[in-house]
Amino acid sequence: MRGGYREGVDLDDLLASAPPWPRRVVCLTEETVETLYRIGAGDLVVGVSGFVVRPPEARKKPKVSTFLDAKFDAILDLKPDVVLGFSDLQADLGRELAKRGVPVYVFNQRSVAEVLQTVRVVGAIVGKAAEADALASELTAHVETVAAKGAALSRRPRVFFEEWPDPLISGIRWVAELIEIAGGEDVCAETRARHDAKGRIFDPAEVARRDPEVVLASWCGKKVKPDAIRGRPGWDAVAAVRAGRIHEIPSEEILQPGPAALTDGLDRLAAHIAEAAG
Repeated sequence: MRGGYREGVDLDDLLASAPPWPRRVVCLTEETVETLYRIGAGDLVVGVSGFVVRPPEARKKPKVSTFLDAKFDAILDLKPDVVLGFSDLQADLGRELAKRGVPVYVFNQRSVAEVLQTVRVVGAIVGKAAEADALASELTAHVETVAAKGAALSRRPRVFFEEWPDPLISGIRWVAELIEIAGGEDVCAETRARHDAKGRIFDPAEVARRDPEVVLASWCGKKVKPDAIRGRPGWDAVAAVRAGRIHEIPSEEILQPGPAALTDGLDRLAAHIAEAAG
């Protein structure tokens, strides 16, 4: 107090107490890491999932989570401005971090369109909306190029995408959409709208009945065993088995809903589908 009057607030100091956009970001899954690096914001990433592989240099960052677990104290030690997660399966992680006072944004993209939207939102969060929009436009152009080639195939081969072997789980929505974009017919397309994996469980005999001409498998965190697929009862008559068209697609290329799925993952799908189309 001076002369009976309270001193005014130092507005500059008050406004400088937090950056205009987050400058320390922890990513609990890989796709946000890849997006941030591709828009020139990789230096903002201070903590990552132990499953991150793209880009390789991101693996040097402190690893603070798996998909279902997190080192909460380690995350707090990194003093993040925001933590980015994915899926309702990470809701408990987000809840715990929020209870500890950490800003959290948990995405839940499932479709190709939502993947592109998420790229744009991630960029906007860190003040790089223009760069993220450019990346999303680049990814869209690639999807359109592959779609044009898929539409030109002589026929649409029947495709089964296997996300897990036991119980047998079909592909999540963005994978089902990418199959069709690449010119294939997803034999389990009716389950694509299900957010939960339980809603995409199939009896192996039913998949065999639908007779896919191509089987694409990506078992997250587990090596695909083609012999196990071929050896299922009744699968010896499946067209894909008879033709030797059982292919593994790395999970980091197709089961993370970000740039990789719309580039490398889509390209792998398209190559296998085009080969089957003849």
